[in-house]
Amino acid sequence: MSKLLQEFFNRESAYLTRRHFLKQGSLGLGATALAFLSGSAISSPLTGLDQLISRSQLVPRAKRIIFLHMAGAPSQLELFDYKPLLHQLDGKPCPDSLLEGKRFAFIRGVPEMLGPQFKFAQYGDSGTWVSELLPHFTEVVDDVLFMKALYTEEFNHAPAQLFMHTGSPRLGRPSFGSWVTYGLGSENENLPGFVVLVSGNSAPSGGKSLWGSGFLPSVHQGVEFRSKGDAVLYVSNPRNTSRQMRRKVIDAINDLNQQAHQEIGDPEILTRMAQYEMAFKMQMSVPEATNLDEEPAYIHKWYGTSPGEISFANNCLLARRLAERGVRFIQLYHRGWDSHGSNDFENLHGGFLKRCAEVDRPMTALIKDLKQRGMLEDTLVIWGGEFGRTPMQENREGIKNPFKGRDHHGNAFTMWMTGAGTKTGITYGETDEIGYEGISGRIHVHDLQATLLHQLGLDHEKLTYNFQGRDFRLTDVHGKVIKEILA
Repeated sequence: MSKLLQEFFNRESAYLTRRHFLKQGSLGLGATALAFLSGSAISSPLTGLDQLISRSQLVPRAKRIIFLHMAGAPSQLELFDYKPLLHQLDGKPCPDSLLEGKRFAFIRGVPEMLGPQFKFAQYGDSGTWVSELLPHFTEVVDDVLFMKALYTEEFNHAPAQLFMHTGSPRLGRPSFGSWVTYGLGSENENLPGFVVLVSGNSAPSGGKSLWGSGFLPSVHQGVEFRSKGDAVLYVSNPRNTSRQMRRKVIDAINDLNQQAHQEIGDPEILTRMAQYEMAFKMQMSVPEATNLDEEPAYIHKWYGTSPGEISFANNCLLARRLAERGVRFIQLYHRGWDSHGSNDFENLHGGFLKRCAEVDRPMTALIKDLKQRGMLEDTLVIWGGEFGRTPMQENREGIKNPFKGRDHHGNAFTMWMTGAGTKTGITYGETDEIGYEGISGRIHVHDLQATLLHQLGLDHEKLTYNFQGRDFRLTDVHGKVIKEILA
């Protein structure tokens, strides 16, 4: 055996001794005691108890996040960012200054400018401009914060969605919810700390990597719940299999896993054991948590729900029920917002109208419902897409599309959020007179991520995980907390 290999073997062997555990594990034991005495729950031993104190040096305002992602990127110019000048420019050739040196997903040649397609009016004490397409949402504009000048470098769906939810446009990084459960654990031992709900015509472009755990232990991966049938596949026992029998099977499997872990030391074996235990608990907790029939009639009327269907409305109500039960990160994806104008589904006067009708009532009800229950004080709700849309009509391959639509645009887009120490009834940031570029209060995607983690009590620069010799974090080496939008 070479000297180098012998040194490595000796160093690794030291980690298996009782002396090393007592010497180096004292902080972890202290953190365990602190967590027990303070009533905080840890999702599993893989949460990283020895780092818990250093990660949570901030005072948390939020206990949980509900992230409403409109996959496909809704047009801010038809919803929230009203630009009267675009009416005057409608149909005129786009100035060269907006095209030279710029990259677009589909626009080629010189497109025409496109005015707002729907009427706007001001609502609430804040005088917020909102489109006629969101009549219910106008009732809560004073309860939310509008961020008008977000921006991203990505201008195609999958990379932009990955960037929004993993901090990188490439596959392989842990998702936002995974980082949160890694840093904070879960408040509920019987449900996953990170749950994903999907509605719309298909899955989001970024795929299941949007809620994957990346290089974090796989116990932190998001668990997708379904709106129809069993919320989680195989959560029910097979026919003629009792709960007692299932308990014996899991005990036997985990005895074998425990032996394998003692021999090999692979931490993923612990993850497998924890997931078996969680699955057993979910057989009781999931049917109860997802039973929308328990809700009173007025709640169903508020949300516009139809139990048993796959819908954004059902998912919003389910998100509230999961938040009540201590789920830490609840991610909703609603697909179908890609309004290019190349067909009626992507028509601002076609599919876009339907998407607005699908989300208007339930997202408004979610805010009202959380507020009436006192949950908005510690629940952070955020809404938006992966980027915005251009102030020009898309002309794919230089030919104007047959329907009204806009191309992808990362320079400026609108998101809103509410709850958990967020300033409300205000608009932060401003775009130029045609909505092409942010001119004040610009927020980069990494800034948004840093700010959301801050509200959870996590320092985005200290929430790290060592992988392949480097400390990684959600915000990579960027990001700053936007304190101007925090109360």
